[in-house]
Amino acid sequence: MSKWLYKLGSWTGSNSKQVILAFILLMALLGALILSMGTAFQEDVSIPGTESEKAMTMLQEQFTGGEQKGQVNIVFKAPANETLDSAKNKAAISDLLAKIQEDQAVISVATPYELGNINPDKQIGYAVVTYTSSADQVSQASKDRVEDNLKLTQDQGIETGLGGTVKFEQTKAGGGPGEALGVAIAYVILAFTFASLLVAGMPILIALIGVGTGVLCILLGTNYFDISSISLTLAGMLGIAVGIDYSLFIFSRFKQQLKKGYSVQESIAIANGTAGNAVVFAGITVIIALLGLIVVDIPFMTTMGIATAVVVLLSIIVAITVVPAILGIMGHRIQPKKSNRLILMLTRANKKKETPTNAWSRFVTKNPFIVAFVGIAVLVVMTIPFFHLNLGLPDDGNKQYETAERQGYDLLSKAYGAGFHSTLVVIADPANQEAADPDRLKALSEQINGLDHVKSATPAMPNQSGDMFLMSVTPEDGPNAPETKDLVKEIRDLSDKGNMELLVTGATAINIDITEQIMSALPTFAILIVAFAFILMMVVFRSLLVPLKAVLGFVLSIGATLGFTVFIVQDGNFLDLFGFPGESAILFLLPVLCIGILFGLSMDYEVFLVSRMREEFAHTGDAKKAIHAGLKENGAVVTAAGLIMISVFSGFIFSHDPTIKQMGLALAVGVLFDAFVVRLAIVPAVMTLLGKSAWYFPKWLDKILPNFDIEGESIMKEYSEKGKEPKSYAGQVQVNKWQ
Repeated sequence: MSKWLYKLGSWTGSNSKQVILAFILLMALLGALILSMGTAFQEDVSIPGTESEKAMTMLQEQFTGGEQKGQVNIVFKAPANETLDSAKNKAAISDLLAKIQEDQAVISVATPYELGNINPDKQIGYAVVTYTSSADQVSQASKDRVEDNLKLTQDQGIETGLGGTVKFEQTKAGGGPGEALGVAIAYVILAFTFASLLVAGMPILIALIGVGTGVLCILLGTNYFDISSISLTLAGMLGIAVGIDYSLFIFSRFKQQLKKGYSVQESIAIANGTAGNAVVFAGITVIIALLGLIVVDIPFMTTMGIATAVVVLLSIIVAITVVPAILGIMGHRIQPKKSNRLILMLTRANKKKETPTNAWSRFVTKNPFIVAFVGIAVLVVMTIPFFHLNLGLPDDGNKQYETAERQGYDLLSKAYGAGFHSTLVVIADPANQEAADPDRLKALSEQINGLDHVKSATPAMPNQSGDMFLMSVTPEDGPNAPETKDLVKEIRDLSDKGNMELLVTGATAINIDITEQIMSALPTFAILIVAFAFILMMVVFRSLLVPLKAVLGFVLSIGATLGFTVFIVQDGNFLDLFGFPGESAILFLLPVLCIGILFGLSMDYEVFLVSRMREEFAHTGDAKKAIHAGLKENGAVVTAAGLIMISVFSGFIFSHDPTIKQMGLALAVGVLFDAFVVRLAIVPAVMTLLGKSAWYFPKWLDKILPNFDIEGESIMKEYSEKGKEPKSYAGQVQVNKWQ
């Protein structure tokens, strides 16, 4: 692989304009196809085969007569010392609903007075607007009509909010001020890394090419596959981060080769054959981790993993082709110019003779036990909140206070209780006529009504054929409360298979089933990820203890990441600092996404850092010197890469969407723990304690496993044998006697 990438780098570096033009034409072609075909995102998060999904199908077939229509609840709260049934307030509400009913997409509008849902103090009630299509098919124009006309009641002092199945705030991919700020910070980090304002923009530009191509592929793919809009956000978030990192690693290796005296063209080829090789393997780990989401067996998560993997794959391709092409054009400008005095002064303040170590590597190797103990202790403490993890789906109650949906959610909770938002639909399917006896059905309704945490249960209502019955159960608690989850199980346990089967559905029950499916698949998914990591690292580094250390470090970092997220989001600590409006359940797909994505990223840092250590150990046979080389040469790059990842992910914390906020927080914190605590502290400390035994590898195992030459050792060996390397590098290639 390294030799092929060496040749590819040499060719693309010599044919820069053709390579760059090819990618521009590819993006133009994809853009033209999207303009002609459009996009068709699918927001269905159901799981075929679950009990709630089965019950939902029965509900549509036996009770609602087909597809459920989209509905908007418009919630009203009368001004202080007034009631909703006053003539003035009735007139304002009537004017608002009349304007909305002018929309041809509206089937019907029911006022609070017609529905009789005004609360006892006559302060709060809601109207229901029903559309001709399902909730996800309601047009943006119809939504805009509703939102624009809310001022008719708001101007009269009536507090007005929104609810229902139609969602007004859709998840969007990137582009916000937070994300832009994250990229801007990444640019500053790159400027200090390369001591050049011009060169700093190159990794970002290259990352945008990879992400842009990948996102265009996803947009085109929505016409053929069921892809959710959140997939686009995740793909953009991860694609920008890894794209910048992969470019950074190749740029940095190129710069190292220039310093050793190689020509620009030779440096391009060597950088692509060495760092580019590491990029390919690191990227493959991310892709395999994302494809591992298939194990969870949830359709929308499978497509999410595949879509994001496509973006990562294109980021790899762009890194090993476009980066050499860019370097072929401007490689001679990588070295900072004397005119950049400010950057030179900040990044090269110490003009003393370079040493093979830096302050951090010296500190770690002198105090390995203390560094390892403190690092592990910090991560273990951070993991503790993970053990009371409560998964759920963020709802309108987790949105910012100024949104109409949050205001509607709070008003409905105040008027009817938190359980209003977690209503359960119970279908009673009697096995025989005796079971359908009215007295038995009445007793069943009373039995459900008497369960703990049930606020009310309606009498059983028959369908047209009279062979099935429907009940609506309102819990006392919200949709993500553990008590509501227990209630769903209790109702299902009341089923008597030979007499009466009870099926529970509705949005709350569907989300509970999805959560349980994820939790049941999580151990298998995690074990597969860890096992794969161990095997991959063993093949790459030709060691038993190095991969063991790598996967144990990943387990520590993922535990601390999820624990910290629970501490902030679920337990409600420091919410204002991170911009969360209130405590909430953890996003049900967050653990799986964190394990998949952070695994790939952690292996990235492991590969880039330890591959340099192994390269040095193969040359010198000195374990401590290898640690110094890895931390000095690639440690700075891993530091910059980690800071860039944190900056990009942190930008998504500023999103108004609670789902995206949680993802941004968890991934930013995950990179912080893994890159800085595990890879840059615990890893070198443990390797110092292990010494040369860290690189022990049985000869019989070395013979049967493939050797991917991830460090590009064969390339440098050829340079040494042919006498092409600079004198400062000659004679360093030695045989590693520990293999």
